[in-house]
Amino acid sequence: MPNPKKIKLVEALNEKFAKAKAIYFTDYKGMDVETTNNLRSEFFKNDIDYKVAKVTLTKRAAEQAGYKDVDQLIDGQMAIAFTYDDPVIPAKLITQFAEDNELETFRITGCIFEDEYFGQDRVDQIKDLPTRDELMSKFVATLNAPMAKLVRTLNASMSNFVNVLKALKDSKEE
Repeated sequence: MPNPKKIKLVEALNEKFAKAKAIYFTDYKGMDVETTNNLRSEFFKNDIDYKVAKVTLTKRAAEQAGYKDVDQLIDGQMAIAFTYDDPVIPAKLITQFAEDNELETFRITGCIFEDEYFGQDRVDQIKDLPTRDELMSKFVATLNAPMAKLVRTLNASMSNFVNVLKALKDSKEE
């Protein structure tokens, strides 16, 4: 007979799997409590849920949410990062955090990114993608560039026209 506490945990995980844009599976072996809390606070600042869960409960919740074969993404002691907004940020945060804290064993074992499975070997492709904010700023700069050129061109024409009028006025005064 299933434990009611485990049933609630599976339901909560199932809801997170269903809502998330990206799900990162991490092997957190070798991390002490203070380091884990620091990581959790970084995730909290970026609206990312980070949960430690048992493999069997995670598999059950993932299957209920429609994800099959998640065991290919799980390796070792597992914690999961769920992001509901920008799917690239957790990959960047986890990688940077591991480098900053010199955690050789803390790593991403795999992820589900926009309903596609990525193993550990393909996660580097994701972490190198620009974030949504970076893309938006590049888009705005791209839109702004032609307008800025137009304004400079119009200003140059007006400036030249004013200079011609000033020169004409000066020649009439002499």
